[in-house]
Amino acid sequence: MTAMRARPFFHRQTEGIRITVRPSFLREQSRPGAAQFVFAYHVRIENVGDQAAQLLTRRWNIHDDVGEDTQVEGEGVVGEQPVIAPGRVHEYRSFCVLKSESGWMEGEYRFVRADGSRFDAIIPRFQLAAADAAPD
Repeated sequence: MTAMRARPFFHRQTEGIRITVRPSFLREQSRPGAAQFVFAYHVRIENVGDQAAQLLTRRWNIHDDVGEDTQVEGEGVVGEQPVIAPGRVHEYRSFCVLKSESGWMEGEYRFVRADGSRFDAIIPRFQLAAADAAPD
């Protein structure tokens, strides 16, 4: 009987917002011969503070171990700009395609509070590695 390895997760807390990311390699959607390695990542954004905050924008730095770096910026996450009340959670899944079997991602979400104050919640750097992938 083969033991299943748990997928790694990465987390960071900034100004009462805890961000946890759990990446996974999508073997069935990847085409190694064509240098296309598809990775999904599940993001959990939890408000552990005492004030509501609305997620306005995102900025991702994506590093592919073939030496390519890409920056992606935009409004919200997967078409939403959620308001996250204290004790509440917002979760979503997304994906990226690398040209190599490994790399990493990191970034930040820009939030605004009801009083108009803005802050960046850090998205922790997380590793993308096809070789270390646990079976789906």
